[in-house]
Amino acid sequence: MNTEPKPPARSTRALSAELKSVIERFRRPSHRRAIWQLANTLLPYLLLWFLMAQVISVSYWLILPLAVVAAGLRVRLFIFMHDCGHGSFMRSKSANTVVGWVTGLLTFTPYHHWTWEHAIHHRTSGNLERRGKGDIWTMTVDEYLAASRWRRFSYRLLRNPVVLFAIAPTLLFVVLERFPSAEAGRLERLSVWLTDLALLLIAVGLSALIGFKAWFLIELTLMLIAGGAGVWLFYVQHQFPDAYWSRQQDWDYTAAALRGSSFYKLPAVLRWFSGNIGFHHIHHLSPQIPNYHLQRCHNAEPLFGTVPTLTLGASLRSATLRLWDEQRQRLIGFRRLKSLRSG
Repeated sequence: MNTEPKPPARSTRALSAELKSVIERFRRPSHRRAIWQLANTLLPYLLLWFLMAQVISVSYWLILPLAVVAAGLRVRLFIFMHDCGHGSFMRSKSANTVVGWVTGLLTFTPYHHWTWEHAIHHRTSGNLERRGKGDIWTMTVDEYLAASRWRRFSYRLLRNPVVLFAIAPTLLFVVLERFPSAEAGRLERLSVWLTDLALLLIAVGLSALIGFKAWFLIELTLMLIAGGAGVWLFYVQHQFPDAYWSRQQDWDYTAAALRGSSFYKLPAVLRWFSGNIGFHHIHHLSPQIPNYHLQRCHNAEPLFGTVPTLTLGASLRSATLRLWDEQRQRLIGFRRLKSLRSG
């Protein structure tokens, strides 16, 4: 993680006004860029799926190298759906809806329902009093110490890397996304039921063509790899040592974007597969900026170079972070908690 200073401590209003002119230059979607991204991602993904369906009858192990690449493309397709939900992938609202639905089906995600929940995440990210929608369960030190034994066990279990990055993503996309939230509106609930129906029809159709076992193994493998990678990206971009969390009265949108969303400095190939989502500070500052403009926006303003920056190697240490220490304003692990208590 870099040791650059945090963004200058000036008034939020002044900072927002200063950055507005920079942001506005990159908010306009490009049909040409969007169509090219769909072509260089969707077509290879479908081709790899077809190849996996051909070779799995020989040996399951033959699909693994293909599945790794296909899972990377699946993460990229998810980012396209994500952009569509923000209305930023294509200029047309109807085009965003169509692309969002198609990419949502390919990633087992009900487009309208997920978009609604994700919008809540953007409005509440870093707000300690509005946790629970579209985020990863994060307790404060005081909350953890005051919790019952069962609640502590549940929290430790969820924060276990195997559960968090392998079991939980599969459970989320295969099971939990199949049911709408009780708070969701009519359109959002309908999107869940229609997505479930469409996925069932696709599963039945593909099972009839290649067999249920082959379809199941291919999808399970893709889900484990793509789901784990996707949850890791989301996790590491909000869970790093000096992240931003604040109580409602002090919470600020701009501060949450610039201090609570990391710049995940990935190698070029991983940046491509992840749809530039590593420029997460830009995305949270203005969700209307398409993924294909995020890097240019970051490079256009020197201030963005002062945001929390994670390299691939340094980000691995974030997997040990568990609790928000309000007193010290940083995320800590359970080992650090023991030393604080003993001290």
